[in-house]
Amino acid sequence: MARAGFVRRLAAMIYDALVATAVGMCAAMVLIVALVVSLKNGWLSLQGYGEPNELLQQSVLYKTLIQVWVVLWVSVFFLWFWKRGGQTLGMRAWRLRIFSTTDAPVTWSRLVLRLVSSLAGLGTLLVLFDVNNKLSLQDRVAKTEVLKLTKEQNNHKSW
Repeated sequence: MARAGFVRRLAAMIYDALVATAVGMCAAMVLIVALVVSLKNGWLSLQGYGEPNELLQQSVLYKTLIQVWVVLWVSVFFLWFWKRGGQTLGMRAWRLRIFSTTDAPVTWSRLVLRLVSSLAGLGTLLVLFDVNNKLSLQDRVAKTEVLKLTKEQNNHKSW
């Protein structure tokens, strides 16, 4: 199997960005609805605001809580798919999969390291400069590689 080039990785990243956006929006909606219900029922203090939306828009604490919640869910989306099959939905559509470059299995800690070192996708730009090896920053740091699969290899029944 050959390592994936930049264009194929970029296409998978765009696909995954759309899915991750949906995951983030759903996660935000769940938390915001829970906070609004809690604030309306008096379980949490409105802190002098008339409506929950005013507090949620003005409070640095609540805005930060929502942002951390969304980042956590989007991160779990990537980590779960990588751990369960080495592919996100976008990677599956573009027949890409993460493999270890060492004999050691791809562990949760290596996947977290991969996620953080990807720098929100910017680490993939390194593939443009590393024409021979086609390794991104996250590949190098986590000791992984992204390989192109054939149609048969991409069939989940062959795992």
